[in-house]
Amino acid sequence: MRVAVIGLGTISDMHIKSYAANANAELYGLCDVNEGRAYEKAALYGVANVFTDAGDVFADPNVDAVSICTWNKTHADLAVAALRAGKHVLVEKPLALTVAEAKKVQAAAQEANTILQVGYVRRFGANAQVLKTFIDNGKLGDIYYAKASLLRRVGNPGGWFSNKELSGGGPLIDLGVHIIDCCWYLMGRPNVERVTGHVYDKLGNRSNIEHLSFYKTADYDAATNTVEDLANALITFENGSSLMVDVSYSLHTKKDHLSIQLFGTKGGAELEPELTLVAEEQNTILNIEPQLDHPTFHFDSAFQTQVDAFVEACLTGAPSPAPAEDGLALMKMLEGIYLSSEQKRAISL
Repeated sequence: MRVAVIGLGTISDMHIKSYAANANAELYGLCDVNEGRAYEKAALYGVANVFTDAGDVFADPNVDAVSICTWNKTHADLAVAALRAGKHVLVEKPLALTVAEAKKVQAAAQEANTILQVGYVRRFGANAQVLKTFIDNGKLGDIYYAKASLLRRVGNPGGWFSNKELSGGGPLIDLGVHIIDCCWYLMGRPNVERVTGHVYDKLGNRSNIEHLSFYKTADYDAATNTVEDLANALITFENGSSLMVDVSYSLHTKKDHLSIQLFGTKGGAELEPELTLVAEEQNTILNIEPQLDHPTFHFDSAFQTQVDAFVEACLTGAPSPAPAEDGLALMKMLEGIYLSSEQKRAISL
């Protein structure tokens, strides 16, 4: 399968390396509006074809599939164009900036005889995959509650991430989409009934902080920041289960924090910071630690598994492991949280 990667920012390296390591994929081309960067990465990875216009990629009959790694604002339009050109599509999260855009992508995916996969990479972590086997075999019983936190104390990357027009928002749409999807996926993808959310922009990008380094994009500009610092939400599903989530770029907390927990009628699980199962046998509570190479989320191996799953689905015609309808469902939750905060009320979905 001949693949072109569109948008050559930081995340594109994970796509490129994963395709290069897949025996059934060929890195046919790289595309970026910055011609210098495109040729530089093509030379680095030994890719023969360079594009500066995504339209040229879609028009090339040698391209079977694309990875879309551009600004969030462009995801929906590029995905629709690629699908209409008959290409398979792996699009980075979020699928779109609005529910209306996500519906357009879903419609295009339904019309196309190709695969559309959304980049929900945490689904493909070994810890999540192992936990799902336990859940699918009933070890946790009915999961009725989940909690997820991904808190950065100084973690606004700046650049387009902090420009709401390009990103659609801050930590909620950047980080929250991952942990919400991971919980929702493990809970069995239940239908959402309503969301209640709060969004705050109290601290800014905290560029004043000294003696503590944090990731900054190449075009970091402390003067530009139009996204939230913190978001939290309670998501209630039609089956009565619920998910509580909070995410931040900037927060006065002692240290960065990541935790994902699920609770069922027969047992519980802690996915992050590392996989632990909680069971009850012989009137005794057991904390079980599965022996894994990567008990916590491991970015490289999870990305490889994600790309491998995409390639397999494209070549075999198997269902997408993260289809457009999942992207739409997540967009409804994210948009609902922003709207709930704005209108100061619960939003029914």
